[in-house]
Amino acid sequence: MAAKRGRTGQRLELGLQLRQLRDNCGLGERGGGLTRKQAIQGTKLSEAALLRIETGALNFRNVGDLRKLLDRYGVTDEGVIESLINLNRESATQDWLTQYRGLMPSGMPGFVGLESEARRMRVYHPTVVHGLLQTERYARGIFDVQKPVEETTSEFIRNGVELRMARQEALTRDTPVRLHAILGEAALRHIVGDADVMREQFGKLTKWAARDHITIQVLPFGRGYRSTNDFAILYLGDRLPPRVQTDTAWGAVSTSDKPREVDRFARRFDAMVASALPPEETPEFLRRLEREL
Repeated sequence: MAAKRGRTGQRLELGLQLRQLRDNCGLGERGGGLTRKQAIQGTKLSEAALLRIETGALNFRNVGDLRKLLDRYGVTDEGVIESLINLNRESATQDWLTQYRGLMPSGMPGFVGLESEARRMRVYHPTVVHGLLQTERYARGIFDVQKPVEETTSEFIRNGVELRMARQEALTRDTPVRLHAILGEAALRHIVGDADVMREQFGKLTKWAARDHITIQVLPFGRGYRSTNDFAILYLGDRLPPRVQTDTAWGAVSTSDKPREVDRFARRFDAMVASALPPEETPEFLRRLEREL
């Protein structure tokens, strides 16, 4: 039996089903689907609100609007109607991320909400250890060095580190996410905090790499193809399409489930897998770096 989805996954599932119903209702021009402008007629929704609902960023505040949309799409099966209403109701309740939403840049809450229920993830970072693999002291060091530039408070840093550690539960739960991470050599040579922090981080990476569900590769300097920006690809099971996430220069998070974009980043990842050191060489590479500290 599939695990029950979290709030973000429930909103995505609701949005995906509504988008499919709208596209396939056969009530538009030439028997096609309805546009969002046509769909919202007679409801209190705007086109922008319906777009956000269909992409999982929002749920219905007024269940009457949901019923009107389903009626417009020709949905008459009471079982389907009630299941979608229940999905909307459940997705509106608070989850563990609620207390952290004010800490995260635009787009990040949705990504983190899905990260915790992904079946498989492929992640790459060229300049720092990926957040899912960081120690608490390394994470604090990342925040501390940014504090004067970003003008953040000590409380913000404390909560940010707490959130980063909470995200790692995806790797330690009973059915953990299968993670394949590629780290650029610069991510491991850049000193965060001090030598003791880095030794602890190298030790943590070695332990992570020994787990059956975690693969860590190092992409050395001057070796083959490398992406210039970090990204993550989340595989969410059969009912939701995979999504790709990238960080923007403005500090926001951009995600997409468009097959063309997901495939594009999957090709990037595959190219770096071929360029990176084999996973079995990661522990020795880390030991060599530790000796150089």
